[in-house]
Amino acid sequence: MLNSETIKKIEDFVYAKPRSIQEIAEHLGVSWRTADRFIEQIKKDFGTIDIRVFREGTRGALKIVFWSSMEKASHSVFQEKLEQDILRARRKEDFSAFDIFQHVQDKNKKASVEEAKSEEETDLNNFSSLLENTEKQLLVFSGNLSFINLKNKKINIFETIEKLVKKGVIIKAICRVDLAGKENIEKLLGLNFKYGKELIEIRHCEQSVRANIADNKILRIKEIKEPTGKLHELNKKMFIFYTIKDKEWVEWLSRIFWKIFNNSIRAEKRMEELKKLR
Repeated sequence: MLNSETIKKIEDFVYAKPRSIQEIAEHLGVSWRTADRFIEQIKKDFGTIDIRVFREGTRGALKIVFWSSMEKASHSVFQEKLEQDILRARRKEDFSAFDIFQHVQDKNKKASVEEAKSEEETDLNNFSSLLENTEKQLLVFSGNLSFINLKNKKINIFETIEKLVKKGVIIKAICRVDLAGKENIEKLLGLNFKYGKELIEIRHCEQSVRANIADNKILRIKEIKEPTGKLHELNKKMFIFYTIKDKEWVEWLSRIFWKIFNNSIRAEKRMEELKKLR
């Protein structure tokens, strides 16, 4: 059975260097067929690894499994430009989610615009539903993980995330790991300790995207527009939530996530260094 522990074991093994199916089978202590099935399922459900077949169609065909971020992330001029923008930007104001939204077919996207003083006052139902329906993996682009504290009379986002950990969902996040967000990081990583599972991994990166990707199938991006105070311009704080179900664009942003994640420092390392600031 492919569980979260086996997934992590395979991902860690492949992340070190490309492996053959036979090497993975020996590493797991399973048959070649079982290892091959696990690899295909991880590729399909998570997008973290990929496969290349050498000498395909011959008796000496060789399947090699490698970490997917080794592949080129963008496959069009539009994606290439957006990728450059995302990798360069550091503040959420430096990137507009609409630049992605505009390229997606109408049938695969929707957006909602809400005026509110804070995100806690917005409609949390869609966000909560996205989390609740996540079955295997959640990828998080964040600023300082403040979203985990969102709640109202009916919804508590942190409790929803805790339920994901209970059912074995893998959660990977990139955010700033600094003094300002220290409590949020400790709170989220504390779920690993509470349930004796290493399902949550956080890495440090200052980046501009605020989004969640559920099971490599659904993408939810948040954009915040601040009032300018200028005549005939925005005079109230506005939250825009984009939901995208287009396979090509969801997988594209997943590849961007892994590219950033793999080149970022683990939160635990940063937290140890932050303790020295006294």
